[in-house]
Amino acid sequence: MLESVLPNKHLTDEQQDVLNEILNFCQDNLHNDTRGLFQLNGDAGTGKSVILTQLFLKMEQAAKFDGHDNYFLVNHPELLKVYQDNAGLFAELRKNRFLRPTTFINRMHKDHRQADVVVIDEAHLLLSEADKYNNFSQSNQLEEIIKLSKVVVIVYDERQVLKMKSYWSQSIIDKLVSNYDLRYKLNTLHVQMRMRAPRKIISWIDDFTNKLQLDPIDQKSENYLGGTFQGYDFKIFNDAEKMYQRVRLDNQTVEKSRIVSTADYPSTLDGKKHFINEGRFHLPWDQYNYSNVTWAEKASTIDEVGSIYTIQGFDLNYVAVIIGPSVVYDGNGKVKIDVSKYEDHEAFKKRHLNDISDIDEAKQKIILNSMNVLLKRGVKGVYIYFHDQRIYDFLKGK
Repeated sequence: MLESVLPNKHLTDEQQDVLNEILNFCQDNLHNDTRGLFQLNGDAGTGKSVILTQLFLKMEQAAKFDGHDNYFLVNHPELLKVYQDNAGLFAELRKNRFLRPTTFINRMHKDHRQADVVVIDEAHLLLSEADKYNNFSQSNQLEEIIKLSKVVVIVYDERQVLKMKSYWSQSIIDKLVSNYDLRYKLNTLHVQMRMRAPRKIISWIDDFTNKLQLDPIDQKSENYLGGTFQGYDFKIFNDAEKMYQRVRLDNQTVEKSRIVSTADYPSTLDGKKHFINEGRFHLPWDQYNYSNVTWAEKASTIDEVGSIYTIQGFDLNYVAVIIGPSVVYDGNGKVKIDVSKYEDHEAFKKRHLNDISDIDEAKQKIILNSMNVLLKRGVKGVYIYFHDQRIYDFLKGK
C-alpha cells in the first residue's frame, strides 16, 4: 500500500483549497452541461496525486446519489496496482473504475458511452501518438478521453515526460482546449511535500537537472561530499558500492530505501538479468514485476537497481541514485548530456508525428527529466554517485 496517495491523508491548507476549486469546477460543468478541463501542475513530490485521490473519493461518494459515471486513469502499471489496492479499503471506491487509459478509451468506444468525470494521474505519461503495442490506434490519448468525457481533470508535470511517444508540451494541451472549446482552469502546486529537505537541497537538484549546473557542496568527508542538512541527508559518493551499502543500512533501519539509476546501462526484456557495474558495485536491473506488490514495496528489491519505470510516482525513505555515462563533466563547472550513451532506446523511439522541432533537444530533456524524477524520490535523504569521476573531483575541489 502506498500511504502517500491514500484518499484519507491529511491535506495542507493549499492542497485543500485546490481540491475545493477542482470540485467546484466539476460540479459547475456537470450542472451547466458544459465540457471542461482542469489542469493541476506541479513538480515531482508536490502532492498532486493525493489531491486527485481525495477528489475521486468525493466524486464517487456523490455518485451514490447523483449516478455520475466517473473514472480514474493512470498509464503506469505499478501505480495502477496501488490505486486498485487502495480502492479495496473504501466502500465507495470500485476497483473497476481504476483503469489504464487505453482500456478506458477502447471500452467507451465499444459501448458507445460517455463518462461524466475522468481524472488522470501522471497525464504526462499519456500517449501522444498511436502505439500498436499498447493497443492505441488514435493519435492522442488525452484528446480521445476529452471526446469521451464531460469533465477531465489532469495532473501534469512537463518535467516528467520520459518518452518520445508520450512527448507533451503545454502548447499541445492549449490546442486541445481551443479545438474542443473547453472551459479551462489551471492551478500549480509549488511546495515540495515529499522531500523533507531544506530549500537549498531542492535548489541544488533543480539547478543540476534544469541548468546542468554544479552548485558548491557545503560539507566534505572522506567517502562523500555533503552531510545532513536540517535533518535531511544529502550525500555525493565517490564509490557506488559504498553508497549502496549505506542505503542498505538505511533500509534495515527505516525500510523503503532503494538504489536506482539513470538508463545508461543496457537492459532488454528477455527474462535474463542485466547488471550495472561501477567498480566494485555489481547488481542487476529491476526484474519485470508480475506480482501485485509494487517494486518499491517488495523486500527483495533492495538487491536490484530500480529504473525510472518502476519508481516514478513512488515515495522512498532514502534513495541512492547512480548517474551514468550520459552525464559528463564539461570542464567548466557544469555538466553536459551525451545522448548517444543513453541506453533506453525505447524512450527515443522515433515519433511518426512531425511535431517536435528539435529532436536532440527533446532527447536531452527526456534524460534531464528522468534524473529530476529519480533524485526527488527520497523523503529522508538522497545519495548520488556520478559515473564520471571528474564531476565528483570538481565538487570536492570547489
